[in-house]
Formats: sequence, C-alpha cells, structure tokens
Amino acid sequence: MEVSARLRYARISTRKTRLAADMIRGRHVEEAANALAFTPRRAAQLLGKVLNSAIANAQTNFGADIDEMYVSKVLVDEAKPFRRYRARARGRGARILKPQTHVSLTLSDGRDPGWDRDENES
Repeated sequence: MEVSARLRYARISTRKTRLAADMIRGRHVEEAANALAFTPRRAAQLLGKVLNSAIANAQTNFGADIDEMYVSKVLVDEAKPFRRYRARARGRGARILKPQTHVSLTLSDGRDPGWDRDENES
C-alpha cells in the first residue's frame, strides 16, 4: 500500500530542500521523523510537516500500521518562481525571482497493491 502527501509552492529553494529529502529517503517512518526533528534546517521542518501529513493520511484513510511503513519516494521539484519588482533608476523596474518548491512524499509498507494475503498463502 502506498500513501502520499504533497506540499506545493513552498517558499524555499529546491536545492536546499533536496539536501533534507536525501536524508530520509528509504528510511522507516520513525527514523525519518527523528532525523528531521534534529536537523537544524528550515527544509527539514517543512519535510517533517509533510511526513506527519502522510502518516495521518495512512492512519485515517487506510488504518495502516505505521511501524511497517517507510519513506519510499521523496520528490522535490521546482515550482513557478515568486516574482517581485524593485524600483530602479529612470522609472525602470528590476525583476526579483524568489524560488518556490513542490514536495511529494510517498510512504509504503512494501506490499504490492494487488496482493491479497489469503489467496497467496496456499
């Protein structure tokens, strides 16, 4: 079973977020939560919120056992930049581009979605 959560248009650089995402990819949920909690980066705090959201989705929607779940995928993509303008000389304006990020996190318990325990035990 796979459960996912997304964070869109986060006001942080994609490059900075990928550093924190690489730490938790492939880890069990509890390990990943501890690693993010003790990492002094803003991206780790945002990824912690996405991880907690995915855990809540798994428990609420599927009644999943969190002890068996691990972080199977963490995708960090670039979003459309946030644009500002700064006044310049002679009535001109200079564009300021502030980076934004999309984060998609997927938890899995390692089972195939079509797998049924009763049919395959014989």
